[in-house]
Amino acid sequence: MKDFHGLIFAYYTDPKLRELVSMRTAASLPFCGRYRLIDFSLSAMRNAGIVDVGVIMQRDYQSLLDHLGGGKAWDMARRTGGLRMLPPFGLPEYHRGNYAGTMEALIAVSSYIKSVKAKYFVLMLGDMCANIDLTLPMEQHRKSGAPITAICTDRADAEGFRMTYIPGENGKAKQILIDTVDEKEGVLSLEAYIINKETLLELMETSRKQSLYRFHKDTLDNWLKNGGQMDIYIHHGYTALIRNVDSYYKANMDMLDSEIRHELFPTERPVFTKIREEVSTYYGVDSYSRNSLVADNCIIDGSIENCIIFSGARIAVGAKLKNCIVMSDCVVEANCVLDHCIVDKDVSFSAGTVLNGNERLPIIVPKGSHI
Repeated sequence: MKDFHGLIFAYYTDPKLRELVSMRTAASLPFCGRYRLIDFSLSAMRNAGIVDVGVIMQRDYQSLLDHLGGGKAWDMARRTGGLRMLPPFGLPEYHRGNYAGTMEALIAVSSYIKSVKAKYFVLMLGDMCANIDLTLPMEQHRKSGAPITAICTDRADAEGFRMTYIPGENGKAKQILIDTVDEKEGVLSLEAYIINKETLLELMETSRKQSLYRFHKDTLDNWLKNGGQMDIYIHHGYTALIRNVDSYYKANMDMLDSEIRHELFPTERPVFTKIREEVSTYYGVDSYSRNSLVADNCIIDGSIENCIIFSGARIAVGAKLKNCIVMSDCVVEANCVLDHCIVDKDVSFSAGTVLNGNERLPIIVPKGSHI
């Protein structure tokens, strides 16, 4: 698919994710025992034959760099093209804050975009949890003749979504509603697009001249109001945008439902990730595990129920965990009781520790903590 080039936005981190993003960008958040959120967009592009992809970053991206490496896991380690990490190299010297919007992020890497020879760009978020068959909107975009195709969903919880597209009688977008999401009207935007290169460059130049840096409020809204054409593609599968602690916790817990899990990880469209070659997990003779996902290289001597356990975790005898997400290399000593907790990497709990959260307010234990 040399006509298509991918761009993934991994620069934005919603502060509502709190301690989970104090040392990482949202795109590198661990998910479902072995993945990172950015794996979904990268894998969607790889499965569609797009192997030239740029990842737009800005800050707190060390974890992301460690995970992506040279792109080998996605078959994007190439001498020319392949996976490219794009820190801000086009901003003026005085700029020290966050990007004012997605359009400013694009302008910051404008020299890279101009150098790309592809006819079309596929723009996707790094914090989206969905397995999209991009071959379908790519083909629709080619046939429609519209310079922009918006990828939307008709199956999602409105929480985390920030805009809705209202389609006209011809199926094209006639209006965008921003910050007024209504599931009963229109379709929810995944903030993912297929756009002609010349159109993207034109919009970037107009925005730069007018100092308008918000992609939706400033650019696409004006595009539609001025008669610009935008097609709509509907993704019907499981979808979540990870914008706060609730959405992160819920999306992980959804993976305990086998139907949802198989929908997000279908055999025909695998989700690729960085491979950790490790030994199998050990379950002690008195251990108990119910409705849980457990990665490799764990030692489970205690009790886990409705939990997602990442690699390297150690759950001692007498420990009881329910409704928890426990990330890599955590140690839970004897007789601990954890309920509705999100435990970041390299956390250790001393014997007898008790932490009880709830579904709407799970307790977050920051990375590297000793409780």
